[in-house]
Amino acid sequence: MQKTIITVVGRDTVGIIAKVCTYLAGNQVNILDISQTIVDGFFNMMMVADMAGSQKTIPEIRHELHQIGEEIGCQIHVQHEDIFQMMHRI
Repeated sequence: MQKTIITVVGRDTVGIIAKVCTYLAGNQVNILDISQTIVDGFFNMMMVADMAGSQKTIPEIRHELHQIGEEIGCQIHVQHEDIFQMMHRI
C-alpha cells in the first residue's frame, strides 16, 4: 500500500468532488477514507488514498491535481502519508 493524503480547499462550487474523484479513479488511485465539509461557502476535503495501483508517481499525480485545482478554483495538495505525519507531529 502506498498511502497519500490529498487535501482540497476552495470556494464551494458544483462538481469539485466529482472532478477530483474522477481523476483519481481514472489513474487507479483508490480512496480509502474521505471527509468533506462546507463552512460559510468554503469547501474543505481530506482524503486518504492508496496509489499502489497507479502507473503514475506521486509527483505526477501532485502536478496533475494542481492543474485540476487551478481549473476549479481550489488548492489541491498531495503528500505521502509519512511526510504528512512527520509534519504534524508535536
